[in-house]
Amino acid sequence: MSACNSSAAALRALLFASSAAGLMCAAPALAEAPGDAAVPDQQAADLGTIDVNGQRVRREPASAEFVAPLVDTPRAVTVIPEQIIHQTAATSLEDLLRTSPGITFGAGEGGQPLAERPFIRGQSSGNNVFVDGVRDTGGQSREVFNLEQVEVIKGPDSVYSGRGSGGGSINLGSKAPHLADFVNVGAAGGTDSYYRATLDGNWRFNETTAFRLNLLATQGDVAGRDAVDFEKYGLALSFATGLGTNTTATFSYYGLRADSMPDYGIPLDRKLDGAWTIQTSDSRILDVPYDSFYGLTARDDLRNEVDSATVKLEHRFSDTLAVRNTTRYAETLNDYVVTNPGDGGTAVLVGGEYWMKRGLKSRWNPTDTLANVTDLYGVFRTGAIKHNFDIGLELSTEENRNASYTVTTTGGSTCPAPLSGFDCTRVYDPNPADPWTGSIVRGAVTASTTDTTAVYAFDSMELGERWRLNLGLRWDDYSVDGVASTGAAIPESQWDFVNYQVGLVYKPSANTSVYASWSTSSTPPTIAGGDQNGTGGTGSGNLAGDLLEPEDTESYEIGAKADLFGQRLSLSAALFQTTRKNAQILVDAGVYEQAGEAEVRGLELGASGSVTPAWTVFGGYTYMDSELVRGAYNNVNVGDPLANTPEHSFSLFSTYRVLPRLTLGGGLYYVSDRFGGNQGGAGGGSARVYAPEYTRIDLFGAYELTDRVGLQLNVQNAGDERYILRTNGVHHADPAPGRSAILKLNVRF
Repeated sequence: MSACNSSAAALRALLFASSAAGLMCAAPALAEAPGDAAVPDQQAADLGTIDVNGQRVRREPASAEFVAPLVDTPRAVTVIPEQIIHQTAATSLEDLLRTSPGITFGAGEGGQPLAERPFIRGQSSGNNVFVDGVRDTGGQSREVFNLEQVEVIKGPDSVYSGRGSGGGSINLGSKAPHLADFVNVGAAGGTDSYYRATLDGNWRFNETTAFRLNLLATQGDVAGRDAVDFEKYGLALSFATGLGTNTTATFSYYGLRADSMPDYGIPLDRKLDGAWTIQTSDSRILDVPYDSFYGLTARDDLRNEVDSATVKLEHRFSDTLAVRNTTRYAETLNDYVVTNPGDGGTAVLVGGEYWMKRGLKSRWNPTDTLANVTDLYGVFRTGAIKHNFDIGLELSTEENRNASYTVTTTGGSTCPAPLSGFDCTRVYDPNPADPWTGSIVRGAVTASTTDTTAVYAFDSMELGERWRLNLGLRWDDYSVDGVASTGAAIPESQWDFVNYQVGLVYKPSANTSVYASWSTSSTPPTIAGGDQNGTGGTGSGNLAGDLLEPEDTESYEIGAKADLFGQRLSLSAALFQTTRKNAQILVDAGVYEQAGEAEVRGLELGASGSVTPAWTVFGGYTYMDSELVRGAYNNVNVGDPLANTPEHSFSLFSTYRVLPRLTLGGGLYYVSDRFGGNQGGAGGGSARVYAPEYTRIDLFGAYELTDRVGLQLNVQNAGDERYILRTNGVHHADPAPGRSAILKLNVRF
């Protein structure tokens, strides 16, 4: 380790200790923001929230890094409120983000069957998920039972979130204690053996202390997918003292246990026949019934565990200065054996039927994270200029272990000649109940450590009544090292990078704005290359042994925002251009350079809130013109659209209170063709994998039996649209769930 790196490590340790211990001694806290009391599930006329005095409060990002209200923030930010979570019957992050256009999902990367791989504005953002402002690391399936809102920042945002945020980031806002007593119980049952039970309770102990408890139990089958099921249990505890005072401390725990049948979808025809003779659809996705499941229920399994403990300390020194410190320790486990139907080798014709070997992926991947984030924020003046500022420090360390399983099959479904052994199935009639016997033994472990130190600052300057200047600056020190499965040390790789944000806002009125902004991000090669273990980062060929520079993304955006009808309805529009550069590519035979470039240009429209006291809307439209501008010199995909980046996407969830106790509505979602990426082949454009366009309709109805008891009916994918939700472009494609219905009883005490 160099002297420079040693100094950085020492500085990191010192800052971590002083920031956590010093602030705890000072017992910092921030008085609870008014108005975060629970919202009745069927409060159809308001997508904000209601405070304890019954007043409407606009939903805003909870992070201190947002130094201006959303209407004055010069970039596209979507806040998905708790009411949308309830009304859409969302159970996962993927369900919820369907309501925000311009976000799609890619199939599992690196063999992972977990589906949470969001693409925002053409770039994978799976590493950019946060919980209450702290990066949420480790492979996991995220639940929504403990969420109050979800905030989506679109476009390069490394000034907010650090490394790997070229497309944007997602922050999950957890439920917190309040100075009110309430208990909300939900019990739901539905088709496909579905049930879900939740409890959300808040108890006030005295004038300044409260406790909140959230519980979850759910299980069911996935509609339209043969043999795919799930089971999840969740617990969230949160205790806060000092609420309503200048000093607040909040202690919370979150735990989730999930066990499911992992689903790697259906194969691409090229994976079954390299000569492209089994072409069954123009999309190159095997033309089989979408309930076809190629896994083995006797062998395959996916286990996901999450445990995290958080301490948040806040203190208001005055009306113009406050400090917040958050410390979190988290452990996650992603543990699976899954059938990959596209990686078993070439299919063969036997007795008039095609047979295939089942491919196999496995992983044992625990991750431990310790993070500390401190924000000093407030207001001051320099002459006539008012500054709303935030200065922050982030320190984190992530321990990641990774191993595969050796799966030995000793019996089961016998393969017909010329295939041999076991684990075979018919291509067009797979049987997930095929017998299997054998052993599953975990292999050697690779371990890695990722350390981050970051300092950032934001300032929103009010230049008179009409103008705002928004500035952001962040410096990151990011390093990784580890131990290979052989026991050999993996040398440390270290990067430091600086990112910026500049935005100018003009306000025609107090509740409207027009803006222009420029922002950047940096993606270290360990993330850009898909290395989720945090090791590596060196180049290939002539760059072998050289530490690659981070990929750089910059974005230009102009837009307008308006809060209308007494701030009940928020509208937004944005034009953007995002360019990602510095990817490693082949520029000639055997010659690599960091010269790759991709670009996305687009338009985004958004609406959230109430058009009338009875009519609510949430959604928008996104147009994206994406292109791989420069790839490998022999890459047939140069000039093609980017993977998982549809040209058009539209979403609208709307409800209308037709009677005092009856609310009806639903969702309409459209996504155009999505290119699978990095597959050209001898057939040119006709050989390229894509997920076809789809239109999905959801239905919603709610009836209040009494002031405290209500029924809610959701029909998901009411038209039973059979469509591809995600595609890898190389290995497989994942069908979306079919039609399902859920009836829920909501009781409020």
